[in-house]
Amino acid sequence: MNAIDFRRHLHRHPELSFEEHETARFIREKLTLAGIEHRAIATTGTLAVIRGTKTTPATERRAVILRADIDALPIEEQTALAYASCNRGVMHACGHDMHAATLYGALLKLHENPDFAGTVFGLFQPGEECNPGGASLVLKEHPFDGYDIVACIGEHVEWQLEVGTIGLKAGQYMASSDELRFTVTGRGGHGAMRPLVKDPVEAAASLITSLLKLNRPEEVLSIGKVEAAGATNVIPDEVYLEGTLRTFDELRREALHSEIARLCAANDAQHGTTTRFDLSHGYPSVVNDSALVALAEKTALRQGLQVEPLTLRTTAEDFGFYTQCYPSLFFRLGVGKAAGRSHTPHFNPDEQALPIGIRLMHALAITLLQ
Repeated sequence: MNAIDFRRHLHRHPELSFEEHETARFIREKLTLAGIEHRAIATTGTLAVIRGTKTTPATERRAVILRADIDALPIEEQTALAYASCNRGVMHACGHDMHAATLYGALLKLHENPDFAGTVFGLFQPGEECNPGGASLVLKEHPFDGYDIVACIGEHVEWQLEVGTIGLKAGQYMASSDELRFTVTGRGGHGAMRPLVKDPVEAAASLITSLLKLNRPEEVLSIGKVEAAGATNVIPDEVYLEGTLRTFDELRREALHSEIARLCAANDAQHGTTTRFDLSHGYPSVVNDSALVALAEKTALRQGLQVEPLTLRTTAEDFGFYTQCYPSLFFRLGVGKAAGRSHTPHFNPDEQALPIGIRLMHALAITLLQ
């Protein structure tokens, strides 16, 4: 099976985070047919292994990890493609089908001509789209212990880059992410009898205003969900809030956690309410190794590709977990503006980007292990 057919099958049969059972079965079936060694990891993930023919006892522990995510999003597809999703309300709207197909194509090339010294791991990772992140579960199994990991390489499709272009940024690239949840409890009652209530709606509104004042260009806090189950003349007993926090510095991240808790306490003191603040630690920042970025740029230019510099992104990726452990590279693969924005029902990346991603990922692995 070629990479395009592989991608189209995944696109037609998307599955949500940590529910990728059919996806895992399909990937393992195709790897088996290709004769590529593999095993299950993080339940619905798959870890392939290819050992180079030039491997010696001195080089067998040197390894490169090639990583792709495989989960989809809870979006109803509206592309009208012949291979559009047949799973109602689920769609590969973030390009993870493209990532998996790129990895599959690169592994086929490496398996057909394993002219290198060392080991290549091909990681089809589940659950990138939600906490705790499939990357954290993969690493908890310690699959790479005992290996000298010279690089962990991942990619993400980018609709703002045209096909034939890759995006690179050395050092800090993507933000950490934390999920914020607040339950503001007061004393509800009749909407016309305010002296008798401790209004959690007013307190929640005040808290939101205070929280949003924490925003800076490289520190982002947003509240995306507010639930107050009252009525036109009924003040509820509690209000529930959900939001996200993005930062690029771990010390500032921890400081902001403390500041949010302090703001909750100060707000309660002002309004006579009680606020429960629940923090779900998400992904760490993605930090690219400068030497790997330089290698990727040189390799891409040698292949006739255009290289565009990237800027800091306040979006997050659980690939950040790998960057904390190994020298890592996370690059953007152009799929054209005609693809439309990702995370929308109309997202349709140009499949001409697939062979480009395959060639680049393959070349990087070979270069690092030759």
